[in-house]
Amino acid sequence: MVSLEVCANSTESAIAAQEGGAIRVELCDNLHEGGTTPSPGHILLSRKLLHIRLYALIRPRGGDFLYNDREFEVMQADVRHCIEAGCDGIVIGILNAQGHVDKERCSVLVRMAKQFGLGVTFHRAFDVCADLYQALEDIIEIGCERILTSGGKTTAIEGATIISHLVEQAAGRISIMPGCGISEQNVADLVHFTGVTEVHSSAKIHVQSKMEYRNDHIIMGSYYGDESNYNITDSERVRELLRLANS
Repeated sequence: MVSLEVCANSTESAIAAQEGGAIRVELCDNLHEGGTTPSPGHILLSRKLLHIRLYALIRPRGGDFLYNDREFEVMQADVRHCIEAGCDGIVIGILNAQGHVDKERCSVLVRMAKQFGLGVTFHRAFDVCADLYQALEDIIEIGCERILTSGGKTTAIEGATIISHLVEQAAGRISIMPGCGISEQNVADLVHFTGVTEVHSSAKIHVQSKMEYRNDHIIMGSYYGDESNYNITDSERVRELLRLANS
């Protein structure tokens, strides 16, 4: 059986993921920036309402994955909150300036999590490493249980060949979980080609705002779409992705 992790941008999305049959939620915020750490409120309420596994993204900002000392302190504080909130795991990724896994700092976060029984996923910081195959060995060494990857390409379909090579190299020592651009149109082919046993998708739909009044003369933040509307995970898309992944 191929399992599905859903990248959920809210508690509502996390619940939809659960209703659709996802085995795990990666809770995050700001998907348009590649994801950042979710709020304490979203973590606490999601933990209260979910019976599936809950992982929280530990990423203090968008942009690159080279963090200064203060940002690393923030990440450690967020890991402590996830432990206290009862999360099942965390999702991390820290690189050095040369584009290699920062094993020292990542190991600190992994030890913090594992001390309290939390699992650790290494996120798509992996995809911008200078050497993916060395990064794979480094991530295994520091004790992560899976790598979320698009094979170093923009989408997992583009990186499918590299993903299949990573699965072969990993040889069961760590799970390789493809993500980014996975849809009903390509998930079955991706699974069959790469041999992966879990996939990652937001399974989102665009929701129209119910606001009756709108001010069309203002942009509230960095423009990345219609600010009156928003995206949310759809339970039916989750079900269909799972059905197709196992077809």
